Amino acid sequence: MKLLIIRFSSIGDIVLTTPVLRALKNQLPSVEIHYLTKKSFTAILDQNPFIDQLITIDQHIDEVVLRLKNENYDFIIDLHKNARTLSLRKKLGIKTLSFPKLNIEKWLLVNFKWNKMPKVHIVDRYFEAVKSLGVKNEDHLCDFFIAPQDEIDTLSAFSLESGTFVSVAIGAQFTTKRLPVSKIVEILGALDKPIILVGGPTDRENAEEIIRLLPDKKIMSACGQFNLGQSASIVKQSAVLLTHDTGLMHIATCFSVPIVSVWGNTVPDLGMYPYYPHNPELFSIHEVNDLKCRPCSKIGYSKCPKGHFKCMMDQDMEEIVAGIKRMEHRALT
Repeated sequence: MKLLIIRFSSIGDIVLTTPVLRALKNQLPSVEIHYLTKKSFTAILDQNPFIDQLITIDQHIDEVVLRLKNENYDFIIDLHKNARTLSLRKKLGIKTLSFPKLNIEKWLLVNFKWNKMPKVHIVDRYFEAVKSLGVKNEDHLCDFFIAPQDEIDTLSAFSLESGTFVSVAIGAQFTTKRLPVSKIVEILGALDKPIILVGGPTDRENAEEIIRLLPDKKIMSACGQFNLGQSASIVKQSAVLLTHDTGLMHIATCFSVPIVSVWGNTVPDLGMYPYYPHNPELFSIHEVNDLKCRPCSKIGYSKCPKGHFKCMMDQDMEEIVAGIKRMEHRALT
């Protein structure tokens, strides 16, 4: 059997499809799996041993339509389910399996705060797509395979042994998913362990500001200095990860790293909280409940639509610090 899996973006969403890949390989004899995504997300999947061929596009599905037609797939497994995948499915004319995306339920939650979302993780919803193939969720963690050349020796790079530091993912794709620098400084100022800030080039300036405002703390920045695999390697070796609703949050689950997650305009009820099917004690969720404006989006905005940004400004900083210390203790026991 030859299958084409489709998920174009983004980091966390793609990571959350990986339990499906593992289960397909484990449960379907001689299955051949091809995975279609955007080229910019290649690093998430190019080391995954459960993928036989990774196929990428730069901008448009027409770049690969002819190639895909010649592959003679038995099924498309659409784990994105948007207008682009619908167009591709029509062009290929292959039987497609998909999952309940719950667009209506998400729309009701975002626009009317009417929560009809089932208490089901997105990973379990992804498995609905392969149910008719007889494939079941094995309750494995998600997978992120780090290339050997991307493994970071934190002792050499930061003079920190594995497990002795807190990693902090200070960024997020949208401003409304990120704590302001002043709030991050408040949290990190109360921690005792060394800290490594992780993120992309756009997070570098904020990282430098955090370090400047906390001169007495042992804080180092990896923001913009390492690729995704290398950043994942740093997170993998940390005692605990402090993060927003980000791709690194989902990558951390692949390595059973304890997670303290801070949620702004998005909500865990959308089904994309850390995936720890057997160990829910490995993550904590920190959010400002009972805000009439939250969630204001299922993704995020460049600024708070209401102007007050209470979903982050009203976070309980002491409880977040306590959550990190609880996770640090758990990592030691």
